[in-house]
Amino acid sequence: MSVQELISKGEGSIVDVRSHLEFSGGHIAGSINIPLDKINERLEEIKSLNKPLILVCASGNRSAMAEGFLKDQGLDCLNGGSWLSVNYFVSLKEA
Repeated sequence: MSVQELISKGEGSIVDVRSHLEFSGGHIAGSINIPLDKINERLEEIKSLNKPLILVCASGNRSAMAEGFLKDQGLDCLNGGSWLSVNYFVSLKEA
């Protein structure tokens, strides 16, 4: 299922892997900020989130790294790419 389909159905959790500073400058309403460098230490918290995880960052690079790591841990997740693109899909759902 695509990111847009998941969001339109209200499925999964959006995890923003940007730094806290980047996240505080703007983010998707309802998303969870878990910076890429904290993923390993917050793995139990991540496992408790609704799946699939939709991973976002500024451009898609960090979320791709997070996707690779989390898939290796057996978690259902996908790289949503830029948080701005995913935010657009969220705005369509709310309209």
